Amino acid sequence: MPDVGSSDDGDSAGSDAIDKESVRERIWDDLEESGEARFPFPPHGRIPNFAGAKEAADQLAEQPEWTEATTIKANPDAPQLPVRRRALREGKTVYMAVPRLRDEKCFLKLDPDELEDYDAATTVSGSSKHGEQVGPEAVDRVDLIVSGSVAITETGGRIGKGEGYSDLEYAVLRELDLVDETTPVATTVHERQVIDEPVATGAHDVAMTLVVTPERVLRPEASEQPDGIDWDLLTAERLAEIPVLDRLDSS
Repeated sequence: MPDVGSSDDGDSAGSDAIDKESVRERIWDDLEESGEARFPFPPHGRIPNFAGAKEAADQLAEQPEWTEATTIKANPDAPQLPVRRRALREGKTVYMAVPRLRDEKCFLKLDPDELEDYDAATTVSGSSKHGEQVGPEAVDRVDLIVSGSVAITETGGRIGKGEGYSDLEYAVLRELDLVDETTPVATTVHERQVIDEPVATGAHDVAMTLVVTPERVLRPEASEQPDGIDWDLLTAERLAEIPVLDRLDSS
């Protein structure tokens, strides 16, 4: 969680593991140069949108982890927009985190029974307008987490855009007993984002248990998930900036 007041030097993959930032730059460049990146442009510095995102969402929707879920926590990024829209259309409740967890009510609830325009409600700007902003005590237990990725290893090691909020959101949910070690964590990506090199990871990194591309589905062997927030990785400044952390730290 490098940008939330922590280090990113954990290396559970061994001394041969490659650096996350070099992977990010390579994947961003490749998606752009191959023409597989989609709006918004450029793909750099973000969870990149990709050609086939809807097909990957359709593939995810065929999996038992999806069909058995009634409540999904999803990331807000463009490539997972088809995932969020499909979830609402299938009657699933969707939670999205408020950007950077900056508010006391740090989640947005998208209830399909309360919304009229699913397309508008599932965009980044529309979710804050149409969704209900709620505090942690109002969040239902989550059956499935969907995360965006810049790159993903075949063994489930995820590389995000480098800010660490996805891992932190998971840790908050674990602290609140809203997810546990059995909760499936999925990502939808382009085939070009799947890599076979070992990547340096830390104990705070959340492993993906379901990797879905438009062409295939991978179920990496279960890895030990973070069991909550690693308080040693968070600065006093970050604790003050993120109200839910200050609240959990005081409880």
